[in-house]
Amino acid sequence: MAKENIKHDESSEALGQAVSKTEAFFQKNGNLITWIGVAIVAVAALVLLYINYILKPAQTEAQEMSYKAEELFRNGEYAKALAGEGDVMGFADIIDQYGSKAGSAVYFYAGICELQAGNAQGAIGYLKKYDGGEPILKARALCCIGDAYVGLDNLSEALNYYIKAAKTVDTSFAAAYWLKAAFVAEELGKTADALSYYQIIKDKYAATYEGYQIDKYISRLK
Repeated sequence: MAKENIKHDESSEALGQAVSKTEAFFQKNGNLITWIGVAIVAVAALVLLYINYILKPAQTEAQEMSYKAEELFRNGEYAKALAGEGDVMGFADIIDQYGSKAGSAVYFYAGICELQAGNAQGAIGYLKKYDGGEPILKARALCCIGDAYVGLDNLSEALNYYIKAAKTVDTSFAAAYWLKAAFVAEELGKTADALSYYQIIKDKYAATYEGYQIDKYISRLK
């Protein structure tokens, strides 16, 4: 019991010393701490002002601009969608002026437009900046990067991106990406890899368009 009392007294004394040191610190640095608190509040206020009066209006304006460019894109007018027409800003100008404030999709649209124009390097630059969270669109962007690398005769990189696209989305869309990966693998002389990609289509996506034709590709390699 005596030992317990001694330990209790020692703990109480240590706690008391800690409290005294804390009080002394606040007394000594009270003004500094007050100013730090004021600075934190001021920074928070500036951040809120920036979000509400600069960032959000810019986002709204950028998105309104992109709607018109998206309409051109949907109509298959890719050159106009990218470069703009009249008072309609194209995706390239929207990105230059607003950047990511316009949303991630503008990079996807701009990349597809560049790909349609045959500008593979420009397509890759835009598509690599697309970071949307929707798996189907993300996979499509990765596949398009693969297509661009094929245009640049960089088949190794094309293969990497086709595989990434196929692994990003586990739906019927993946069959087309695995098929492209298999074709490129064959071009690179990677017959075993190509056969494994064909087999994935047969095993997992047999009901797709690619799946209906897959046996002829497998038979050819075997």
